[in-house]
Amino acid sequence: MKITTLVENTAGGDVKAVHGLSFYVETNRHRLLFDLGPDKTVFENADKLGVDLKAVDTVVISHGHYDHGGALRQFLELNQTAKVYIQRTAFLPHYSKVLLAKIDIGLDKKLMAHPQLVLLDGDCVIDEELSLFVSHVPDTFRSEANASLLSKDGPDDFRHEQNLLIREDSDVLFMGCAHSGVLSILQSVPDVRPKVCIGGFHIYNPAKRKTVSQSQLETLADALGAYEDIRFYTCHCTGKKGYDFLHERHANVMYIRCGTQLEL
Repeated sequence: MKITTLVENTAGGDVKAVHGLSFYVETNRHRLLFDLGPDKTVFENADKLGVDLKAVDTVVISHGHYDHGGALRQFLELNQTAKVYIQRTAFLPHYSKVLLAKIDIGLDKKLMAHPQLVLLDGDCVIDEELSLFVSHVPDTFRSEANASLLSKDGPDDFRHEQNLLIREDSDVLFMGCAHSGVLSILQSVPDVRPKVCIGGFHIYNPAKRKTVSQSQLETLADALGAYEDIRFYTCHCTGKKGYDFLHERHANVMYIRCGTQLEL
């Protein structure tokens, strides 16, 4: 399996950093994208890294926020064959509260009817290699950084969030932001214990530019002690302060930035 980070908040080399996330993954059966980032950055970086997005056959959008699916319309114009898997509830209104303002951070609802989209209502087994699942375990961590994220009727419950499990020689779990809680997601993985987990932990609030409290960082670090056998490549909404704290406690927690390529 080969994983290329196309969009992330930080970058190395000639690629562009932007607030968002997108991974290109080559497996035995698929050429897939996990998330699309917020804008045209995914296409610009793909060109620089030699990734042909027209060859992608599968797209997974982790949840209904623009920084993970904002480039969907442009992708569908470029690639007319790939199936795009997304939770139906991802197209409901989503907002970020900044001071007294409520800012729309959702996806373009007009795209719901596009023939390439596969709208899901929970878990989905795509084939023997790819499985999508939502969190089935109550979040015991409850990141403080979720407090500013809203749905139409109140606090976001993140029913629109899904995760990808790729089953190969090394089973790999992809999360977007783990709004549902990284611990809850790890406990919800179907059937296997992944060798690698890639994605954000959502312990940084970009609207407030603030990391969660020290007590929350300690709680998460203590809980991750039960997963020392998993390699974590975190990014995006984890933030530098949160990453530094977790990496100091756990050598198996590493950072993956835009332009990074992994072979597993």
